[in-house]
Amino acid sequence: MTADFQPKSDFLRTLQERGYIHQCSDFAGVDEKAAKGELVAYIGFDCTAASLHIGSLVQIMMLRWRQKTGAGKPISLMGGGTTQVGDPSGRDESRKLLTLDQIEANKNGIKQVFTKFLTFGDGKTDAMMTDNAEWLTALKYIDFLRDVGRHFSVNRMLSMDSVKMRLERDQELSFIEFNYMCLQSYDYVELNKRHGVNLQMGGSDQWGNIVTGIDLGRRMGTPQLYALTSPLLTTASGAKMGKTASGAIWLNADMLPVYDYWQYWRNTEDADVGRFLRLFTELPMDEIARLEKLGGAEINEAKKILANEATAMLHGREAAELAAETARKTFEEGVLSSALPTIEVTRDEFNAGIGILTAFVKAGLVASTGEARRQVKGGGLRLNDANVTDERAVLADADLTGDGVVKLSLGKKKHILLKPV
Repeated sequence: MTADFQPKSDFLRTLQERGYIHQCSDFAGVDEKAAKGELVAYIGFDCTAASLHIGSLVQIMMLRWRQKTGAGKPISLMGGGTTQVGDPSGRDESRKLLTLDQIEANKNGIKQVFTKFLTFGDGKTDAMMTDNAEWLTALKYIDFLRDVGRHFSVNRMLSMDSVKMRLERDQELSFIEFNYMCLQSYDYVELNKRHGVNLQMGGSDQWGNIVTGIDLGRRMGTPQLYALTSPLLTTASGAKMGKTASGAIWLNADMLPVYDYWQYWRNTEDADVGRFLRLFTELPMDEIARLEKLGGAEINEAKKILANEATAMLHGREAAELAAETARKTFEEGVLSSALPTIEVTRDEFNAGIGILTAFVKAGLVASTGEARRQVKGGGLRLNDANVTDERAVLADADLTGDGVVKLSLGKKKHILLKPV
């Protein structure tokens, strides 16, 4: 946002002061619509996995703030149709095409998270969820080419970053992927016709696709459409948001335990605390300003608040407090907590003998037995809080605690309980 632009709407003011804005096609136009409560905005989410991860959380929070500030109706668009094609944006190679059953299962998993952040209903600012499969799968291809395809310039499509990157790196771009931007643009026009949508939001990597949709709308006679993107986030050390050495930070509890989600935020780098408090919590700005000034050991209190607030928003306050108490007992008192993430193995499998390295792989603390060996040599693995020194050791009943579990730890912050059942 330009430094001299002063938003009149609570929506743009909130997004501006909290750091959500990267680009906007028309600040004044979006601000005017938002101030009048006439901003009907959407973000699309393709169904490529059974859960979104925190890389999508900025966009979800933008939908939430739009609803909280009364700017208009927020719409979450499920990509049941576009997932069948695959978005080439930011990728060196084609996505694996999913079956319709896989897409449907993923869509059902993704839907769960939105009820945690948005209020759905029939009111003017109530959220709505729709699926582009409703109109994309019903398209007659020749009719689509004649009515919509004629508005697209191949020259311009070839200049898009998602296309240029593949061509410059001599990576194949399939014809079906080349159509993705046409379908996403058509989504925007169709949503305007059906629901009066006038703003599409997304990550900055979607800017080209979004403005192409605005251009298609102009050519097909829609009212003025707008674009607003958020920055693609990396941590202070340059790591991509939502990715860790042990895997993605999923938003669904059945794919990532609440405790692990809490720990992700608790382990935030010092330099990111203020920024993440603004983006991923609803704490007042003056409180965030106070917290980000803390230094030394006090910054850990700010990280705990970040972890509590971010976790409570997704999983509920009670679950966040349980995760915080589990961490306190584990790290401050050295107590074994039953609330730690637990994996189960059959009693027969346990009795047959599980190698210590295999156990750490099963727990997801390391990716392979080779990595486990390297961790043993570096003193990084612990069994019931004692360093693992024998990489050939096999778990036995003698390793079970009084609670009938084995505590596996990677470093000081990652713990999993292994339980024979």
